Amino acid sequence: MKNFPKIKEINITPIAIVDPPLLNAAGLHAPYALRIIVELITDDNITGISEIPGTTDIEIALHECKNLIIGQDPFQTNKISDILIAHFGIDKMAERGLFPWDSRKLVHIFSAIEVACLDIVGKVINKPVVDLLGGKRRESVPFAAYLFYKYEGAGGKLAFETDPNAVGWAAARQKSALNPAEIVAQAQAMCKEFGFKSIKLKGGVFEPRQEVDAIFALREAFGENVPLRIDPNALWTVETSIKYGLEMEGIIEYLEDPCRGQDNMAAVRKALKTPLATNMCTTSFEDIPRSIQVGSEDIILSDHHFWGGLRASMTLTGVCQTFGRHLSMHSNSHLGISLAAMVHLGAAIPNFHYALDTHYPWQSDEVIKQGRFKFEDGAVAVPEGPGLGVELDKNALAKLHQNYLDCGITKRDDLIEIRKVIPDWEFKQTRW
Repeated sequence: MKNFPKIKEINITPIAIVDPPLLNAAGLHAPYALRIIVELITDDNITGISEIPGTTDIEIALHECKNLIIGQDPFQTNKISDILIAHFGIDKMAERGLFPWDSRKLVHIFSAIEVACLDIVGKVINKPVVDLLGGKRRESVPFAAYLFYKYEGAGGKLAFETDPNAVGWAAARQKSALNPAEIVAQAQAMCKEFGFKSIKLKGGVFEPRQEVDAIFALREAFGENVPLRIDPNALWTVETSIKYGLEMEGIIEYLEDPCRGQDNMAAVRKALKTPLATNMCTTSFEDIPRSIQVGSEDIILSDHHFWGGLRASMTLTGVCQTFGRHLSMHSNSHLGISLAAMVHLGAAIPNFHYALDTHYPWQSDEVIKQGRFKFEDGAVAVPEGPGLGVELDKNALAKLHQNYLDCGITKRDDLIEIRKVIPDWEFKQTRW
């Protein structure tokens, strides 16, 4: 009988990637976003890779995993999951936090280990990860343009400077966008560069009237055939959500997390014909029963980093089908390893109705040998080759790790950055 590979080594490398000064409900993006690159190496020298959001706490926890995971069979992800749960316990819903991003620990750790294991398995059997998820339902996966209100600058050491020689999207990526006209210009440049066929606006930054006006300006500029969506990141009251939701009916394809909590979302959902989407009120399997009971959303925006991996996300698709929900995907500032995993998952999920989110156009760094992914008509083709279909660029990894060492950032904190611009700014769970 064939001896299957065992994990002999785990490399954990925190990196910092250039991130522009994008505004959101929690404040302002720092000049660098943190990611962690995980490499699992087997005793026959097959390497599996993954990428997750980075914090010092998650990095420390991943190092704790070494003694737990070394010697395990990467095919046995159920056993690996049981080992990790026995050591770390299970994340509590409250640990997600109030911010737009997810602060839980175990889901990040398991997604990092699982994706790297699936990359190994794919390489061993010479199959792409999508085949390990049941096979391709589509050859390419569509994404939406992801617009942000932003200050001038492109991130990194030049956070508030611009390159006067930049043109096209490179120039638009550096310009400020603080009003509807500038948001339209940003959308036009991004859609021209990447071919996106639908558009999302990150809201929760200015008072609702201004953000809704931006949606109407986008509708006027792009016409009826380009679906629009807006995400106030749960900062609106129920009353505000209904008021502006009614105003945007027939204009937006969905309204994402207008208010906070399943009960409030359910109240808004009953008042509107427009579907509601979430990556804030229903974010774990523990949340599902209450979600179904009260009817808090129509679309769950999954994220394999936050739901515990790719297979857990496939389980979620079954739950969504059973209870009449649609599934799309949330995004965070990420590079090509995460994008590759998202595309494999996006190619496998059934009933694909809504283009996925991605921050990828806002990033300029990359950590894979293939270079930056190409978008064709707003979509990314499923990577060819076994596993994830991408390989780690060790030189790029070293450079981005040095960025991490130099920048001094240890976790995401958008409050620190916004107070450099507006000293008395405070985060509010509900603002309007």
